[in-house]
Amino acid sequence: MRTVLLVASLLVATTAHAEEAAVDFIADAKLYYRVVACKGSDAIPATIDAPTVEKHCAEMAKRYERFNEKYVTPAQAFFAQLRPATTPTTIVYPFGGGDLASALVTYPDAKEITTISLEHAGDPTRLAKLEKKSQLNNSLAAYRAAIYGLLTLNDSTSENMRKLERGGIPGQLSFHITGMTALGFEPVALRFITLEPDGAVHYLTSAEIEALAPKKAKKVKGGWVDTDFSEAYSHMELTFRKAGDPKAPLIVHRHFAANLANKAFKDSPFHKHLLAKGKFSAITKAASYLLWSDNFKQIRELLLANMAWMASDSTGIPPRDAKKAGFTQITYGSFTAPFLEEADKSTGEAMAKLWASQPRRKLPFRYGYPDGASNLHLMITQPAEAKP
Repeated sequence: MRTVLLVASLLVATTAHAEEAAVDFIADAKLYYRVVACKGSDAIPATIDAPTVEKHCAEMAKRYERFNEKYVTPAQAFFAQLRPATTPTTIVYPFGGGDLASALVTYPDAKEITTISLEHAGDPTRLAKLEKKSQLNNSLAAYRAAIYGLLTLNDSTSENMRKLERGGIPGQLSFHITGMTALGFEPVALRFITLEPDGAVHYLTSAEIEALAPKKAKKVKGGWVDTDFSEAYSHMELTFRKAGDPKAPLIVHRHFAANLANKAFKDSPFHKHLLAKGKFSAITKAASYLLWSDNFKQIRELLLANMAWMASDSTGIPPRDAKKAGFTQITYGSFTAPFLEEADKSTGEAMAKLWASQPRRKLPFRYGYPDGASNLHLMITQPAEAKP
């Protein structure tokens, strides 16, 4: 895994630089909130074509309406009946690229959310620089095309995520702000971070961001894509609260661009960062069945050792591992075979057996992949002694 340490030049920063305050990109976050996510009442800057934004926001309004009707409302009611009152409010979402919305739907009382994917957060300053109408129109169109899956199918494809690793509106930043917005929140702070060797969060200062400016963020796994923005914008911390309520509790969301395969993940600063959280709640879905693979044994074992409760589709924890670690799995909907042909065959058969062994429980929304026969499905992985 590409570590999230500062480059060597930053390690010799002066004491003045070390004491400098972290840069808060809240003005840029609010611009995304207004122009891309289409909420808030701030005036659109004169340099940004207002009619183009209005046209974009009319389309977004339709998507939000459908997203709330088909997913947010039924899913929140569903999880409210299942989630234990003692569920930790620290949330970990591996393979959760761009999907802050599902973390908030599943865990509405969350106080800290960590999403991890191969994609970088993105340069927050680019939107303000899209002064030409054609640039803004093309960037917003690319964003709408990429986010279609999230607001229609409730998750995003890797292909859509890769498309926004470059360009005027970076994917992770825009998707996470959109997800926050869809659930009724507004941004309060946006900072960019790295991790110290022990896993502690380090907030980037203006001097550090300037030093990293010439260094482009590279792909963290072969087969992905390099970005066209600075390495400084790889990992972000977005703080938000319920819109219109200054007294509402703050929620901290961190997104990390990280490879969770064993070799890159084991004993890395990010591994240590997750371990330091103690007990947490977990979620994963549409995760390419990576948790079934021995190549991702380390993150699977970390989840089993530290999670208190987990919601997932069939790309979650394999039954053999869950049972061995003292968990039970409760199924919803139907599952007969994996959605992707390359998924491990024996684990797929075990999953089908798990669903067949339990009564069919209704699932009124899509949560991650359908199965190989287009059936909706979901499972809860929880301590064996807990009640359904």
